[in-house]
Amino acid sequence: MSAAQPSSGPSLRRYLDHPRGGPTVLRIVLGTQLRRLREGAGITREAAGDAIRGSHAKISRLELGRVSCKERDVADLLTLYNVTDEAVRADFLKLARRTSSPGWWHQYGDVLPGWFETHIGLEEAASVIRTYEVQFVPGLLQTPDYARAVAQLGHPRSSPEEIERRVQLRVQRQELLTIADAPRVWAVIDEASLRRPLGGPEVMAGQLRHLLKMTELPNVTLQIAPFRLGGLAAAGGPITILRFLEPDLPDIVYLEQLTSALYLDKRDDVDHYLAVMDRLSAQSESPRESMAILERLLKQES
Repeated sequence: MSAAQPSSGPSLRRYLDHPRGGPTVLRIVLGTQLRRLREGAGITREAAGDAIRGSHAKISRLELGRVSCKERDVADLLTLYNVTDEAVRADFLKLARRTSSPGWWHQYGDVLPGWFETHIGLEEAASVIRTYEVQFVPGLLQTPDYARAVAQLGHPRSSPEEIERRVQLRVQRQELLTIADAPRVWAVIDEASLRRPLGGPEVMAGQLRHLLKMTELPNVTLQIAPFRLGGLAAAGGPITILRFLEPDLPDIVYLEQLTSALYLDKRDDVDHYLAVMDRLSAQSESPRESMAILERLLKQES
């Protein structure tokens, strides 16, 4: 390999040897690497699109990790970018093959919207998950009974079988909290979501007990935003910020809506939401006082 040749380096090799986050993350990593090669070679998106019989929009989607990559396309792009080292090309092509492999959540495709699949993949690869919830307890911290009540509220026309599938999906997502190298989850929950008796008093009491149990995990931090604060820095809906150790994965803001979601990764957007989340955390009760609030609420439910 000449001095001008790129190396797959530890970045690609790490994902090949120890994949985490499934095809979602692998697509982002591969796209980021291909973008760097293209820019380093001084080649436009239009020219790259021509090389794979596509458009500059296709190259943009590929580089952002929005679509899986055909091996043939990746091979043609590597040739265009003057990547001739066989070992490097082999790593790229192997990664391209893996972007098409289904994640574990593929089995829930009947109840899982496409826009949420991306979130699950990113969630699995995150090192830190910061979240603010207004109406519900965060999905990663819900009990099955509470998750069932949420699913029934959001999907009133679904069959009982579909509701149970949604609950199973949520429960399987939560396994992330107790794996080796589990992400740190830092949740701020509005007091309103804890006082709303979703599912009835027994379900809510079980949920409160579960939150207290979750705070015992070393990687879970919980704060409550009390009513007395009045207006909050978020001034709107729920926010989730996913942060990653890997340099190929930018921090991402996830904003969920009723039938879709926004994924923001531009630095200015992320910095704005990080500042909002920092203010929320500063305004909310401390983790210790939040536990005391949960205990008082539990007594009221009992």
